[in-house]
Amino acid sequence: MRVTVLGTGIMGAAMARNLLRAGHEVTVWNRSARRATPLAEEGARVAGSPLDAVAGAEVVLTMLTDGAAVEEVMADEGTLGALPEGCVWIQASTVGVDACERLAALAEEAGVPFVDAPVSGTRQPAEKGELMILASGPEELQERCAPVFDAIGSTTRWVGPAGAGTRFKLVMNAWVLILNSGIAETLTVARGLGFLPEQVLEAIAGGPLDSAYAQLKGRLMIEGEFEPSFPLKHARKDAQLVLEAARRELPLLEAVAEQLEHAEALGYGDADLAATIRGLTDVPARAD
Repeated sequence: MRVTVLGTGIMGAAMARNLLRAGHEVTVWNRSARRATPLAEEGARVAGSPLDAVAGAEVVLTMLTDGAAVEEVMADEGTLGALPEGCVWIQASTVGVDACERLAALAEEAGVPFVDAPVSGTRQPAEKGELMILASGPEELQERCAPVFDAIGSTTRWVGPAGAGTRFKLVMNAWVLILNSGIAETLTVARGLGFLPEQVLEAIAGGPLDSAYAQLKGRLMIEGEFEPSFPLKHARKDAQLVLEAARRELPLLEAVAEQLEHAEALGYGDADLAATIRGLTDVPARAD
């Protein structure tokens, strides 16, 4: 298929590579061109603008920072109106409920088939093509989207009409954010009470309290390795989206959002979510 990927950050670039490996004809565009140009060496066509990128596309996949960025690229810059007839728009960014509704309305007004399909997973599963796709939209589009989803993910869950995917993604993110903060606080408590944080991970290993995520993020926190897999600033944005969507008091998630805001203020916005632990110890990020 002829697939255009708009947004080639950590996730979008990995998706584009897996689409190329699956034999699709891929065009990419990114606001910062340096994030897209390396994909040319792997067989992608690098477009100079979103309008150029979507020319001839059968599927356009957006993987941008937030709802405002998606709306700017697709609506404000006229990209939506330039899609070829019958082209399917797969919106894979995490944008929140209100923004998803606006984007779906824009697609309907333009007569563009729209699939709301945020993904669950970070850098490593994205690079391996093992994302979980939380797809939602018209049933008749499932077969058309399958080759794209099969290339970028290991599991596709169709969860209802457009918008359901976004809502379910917020549920999944709530769990990830709470778990991450729980790990950070537990390791901090361990240190404060005179134990090595490694002892915590060893104690839970293989038991009912263990999880692959706890071991992975726990190790990163202990080693102070914060190469971004899921940037902290994006996690902070997602925490706010969950709180807005829930429309009720969620004290635990509110506290998590505050933790993330504090860590971002210390300079860890571009670091991995594991850097949450630095917000608990008030260690500023190095300037370099």
